[in-house]
Amino acid sequence: MAGRTVVVAGFGYCGRGLAERARGMGARVVVTEVDPVKALDAVMQGYTVTTMDEAAPMGDVFVTVTGNRDVIGPHHLARMRDGAVLANSGHFDLEIDLDSLARMAVEVNPGVREQADEYVLTDGRRLLLLSEGRLVNLGAAEGHPAAVMDLSFAVHALTTAWIAEHHGELEPGVVDVPDSTDTEVARLELAALGVWIDSLTPEQESYLRSWHV
Repeated sequence: MAGRTVVVAGFGYCGRGLAERARGMGARVVVTEVDPVKALDAVMQGYTVTTMDEAAPMGDVFVTVTGNRDVIGPHHLARMRDGAVLANSGHFDLEIDLDSLARMAVEVNPGVREQADEYVLTDGRRLLLLSEGRLVNLGAAEGHPAAVMDLSFAVHALTTAWIAEHHGELEPGVVDVPDSTDTEVARLELAALGVWIDSLTPEQESYLRSWHV
């Protein structure tokens, strides 16, 4: 990855981690975003932030981590470098427009490398698609490590218990995980890791609740 340009589409939790790891391996990282706050966060962390239209001819590796569809479309594919690598790590196989990629290709060579299919375009450029556009961290790697999944399952379990206790108060629809649940899971995980943090004194708690200096 050293010296390569990696384009990370989306700067949420997954995108931030991906950008950090890519930069740690020596890549030049470009971030694309639709959220001004997340885009500004990326800028303040030193990443180049631009549109996918501008990033398309710049990138050697593209990874989508947005949770949305058609993040990379035919107009982007048409501008990419020969040998560009496409991967998705954010959602179902909709983030990269695979139908357009297939229509644009005059030849498809499956399995040129393990979990890598080569699409040859009319002008001779080759684009490499990893894991058929599905979640590359599952399809081309060993999936999520247990150290990550135990956090997810802990949140699931405690949130399920919270819903059972408060279901009578909830309206139909999507409900955010309570902050208290996130806090409790973080507290338990820190304890399991042997990490201890400070706690506020009563005076500090009172100060934070007050508008007085």
